[in-house]
Amino acid sequence: MNRHLRISLLALVAACGGSPPPTPPSPKADSPVVAPVGQRPIKGGVKRYSAATLFKNEGVFAAGFSHDGSKILVSMDTSGVFNLYALPTAGGAPIRLTTSTESQYAAAYFPADDRVLYSQDAGGNELDHLFVLDGKDAKDLTPGDKVKAEFLGFSGDDKWFWVATNERDPKAFDLYRYAGKDYKRELVFTNTEAYDLGDVSEDGKWLALSKTRTNADNNLLLADLTKPKTAPKVITKHTGDVMHRVLGFHPASKQLWYLTDGHGEFTQAFSHDVGDGTKKPQIASSWDVVSVGFSENGRYRVSATNEDAKTVLRMWDMTTTKEVALPALPNADVTGLFFSKDEKKMGFSLSSDRTPRDIWVVDVDGGTPKQLTRTLNAEVNPDDLVDSQVVRYTSFDGLEIPAILYKPKDASPQNKVPAVVFVHGGPGGQSRRGYSEMIQHLVNHGYAVLATNNRGSSGYGKTFFHMDDKKHGDVDLKDTIAARPYLASLDWVDGSRVAIMGGSYGGYMVGAALAFAPDAFDAGIDIFGVMNWLRTLESIPPWWASFREGLYAEMGDPATDKARLTAISPLFHADKIKKPLLVVQGANDPRVLKVESDEIVAALKKTGVPVEYLVFDDEGHGFAKQKNSIAAQEAYLRFLDKYLAPK
Repeated sequence: MNRHLRISLLALVAACGGSPPPTPPSPKADSPVVAPVGQRPIKGGVKRYSAATLFKNEGVFAAGFSHDGSKILVSMDTSGVFNLYALPTAGGAPIRLTTSTESQYAAAYFPADDRVLYSQDAGGNELDHLFVLDGKDAKDLTPGDKVKAEFLGFSGDDKWFWVATNERDPKAFDLYRYAGKDYKRELVFTNTEAYDLGDVSEDGKWLALSKTRTNADNNLLLADLTKPKTAPKVITKHTGDVMHRVLGFHPASKQLWYLTDGHGEFTQAFSHDVGDGTKKPQIASSWDVVSVGFSENGRYRVSATNEDAKTVLRMWDMTTTKEVALPALPNADVTGLFFSKDEKKMGFSLSSDRTPRDIWVVDVDGGTPKQLTRTLNAEVNPDDLVDSQVVRYTSFDGLEIPAILYKPKDASPQNKVPAVVFVHGGPGGQSRRGYSEMIQHLVNHGYAVLATNNRGSSGYGKTFFHMDDKKHGDVDLKDTIAARPYLASLDWVDGSRVAIMGGSYGGYMVGAALAFAPDAFDAGIDIFGVMNWLRTLESIPPWWASFREGLYAEMGDPATDKARLTAISPLFHADKIKKPLLVVQGANDPRVLKVESDEIVAALKKTGVPVEYLVFDDEGHGFAKQKNSIAAQEAYLRFLDKYLAPK
């Protein structure tokens, strides 16, 4: 397993990810953009924070320790976009390494010096290139207008590193071996079958691959890189539908670790011996095991489970096979772990519902954890923010739907508040606990938020996950609509004022709700949501080719399911929409093209339905610039205040 792989679970980022570029122009708007919402009056002792105040936190992501353990490489958006910084493990101010106006995401320090690898795209187009930073000099290791690249790790002897690029074929990623000394490279695997590339063993012999058949079934394969003319070998032959996912190779290069749902409802971790092919169950839980990783030489093993929308980490000392207690800090969760090369230091991320991610460090054999970043804006008192609550409500057919509920501090039976139903991205994503500026801002301004996990969401077993296959716009929509009567049953919610909001697939659910259940909600906010499934599925970015069939299995193939996809696409039923809609779009979005939003806005203008439209010229499928996040957040609040104000 790649030594520099950190143990973490991909957190839900309020509907999206993405990357950005230079200083943005003002967002375009079809309706007048009013002055930013300021700090609203205090009600019931609650301080109201502006979006600018709540979003002035510093986002931070750790990539790992330097070779001597004296620094941690991180990406931070202190400047408004992500740049590279070094955090001294002894404490002190972060040392800025780059001054880019395009967001840059740290990949790793080199194993024996302070050179840095990082990725960067252009304006959110998701065509990431891999760069090396040597002092102040940066070099693009993967040049090309249409190239997308990914760093896959260093070799065990520190001489080489592996990079995947789609320069030969936009639909397939080939594997290259780069010399750490002078960056000369050689092609070591030509991916003619468009496999998903997993991990490379530290001895450089094995490459793990996956091949998708449907969204419920795939296989893992091993390629012997010392025998380039030998076809990869399937190592997960099975009957029926079983999903597998590569975790990585053990540092000794003798085992491939992977996840499988072939032994129950939830994913379990197994190992495959690359010598004799034997498989061994390693970690099981009553929830999904989502990640497993090792320290440099394999002494420590860390696993993560997704337990009711929350990440739970566990750590073992493999020399004693005993579990090691993780740092216990009040009102916070450890959400990531990574080790120094000598295995003596451990870095970790810490966050909660009311505090964003911070980076900490501690000696593995004990000692007091040291906080290296303080990302929450000093103007914000976390006591003014709220903790979430995991709840469940009953859907149309009796199925229990998990959800995350946020209650404003000033909500009460005497002061009932309006509500927002938030739908996650995907399909197949999950609303999770943890810090969200977007949600906390709405809650701080008096809106209850219920972040739903309709059937089809991940984290609740494979049966629940597949309940909405080719039933989108139907059963998942009914689950979402059922959130409204649940909210109305709470004695502190005004059930007559409820909006729906979501991004990407969640944005689709907003359009579907307004078109197919026109009276279910009082307003909708669509953030780069799919409005025409035919176009979206026909315009899948070429680098998604490896899992195109899985997406078709879930949503439908536009070549054969045209009638159904037309029936569930809000654009073709825009004449049924009668409630106000706010549409937000990134001009460079490669997943949901801007034309999707253009057309739904034009259709609603034609019918006279109130519609507002914000386009960000320098964003893709999500927000990567604080300035744009703030502008969008202010628009959300103005829109909700306008249409959910007390009648």
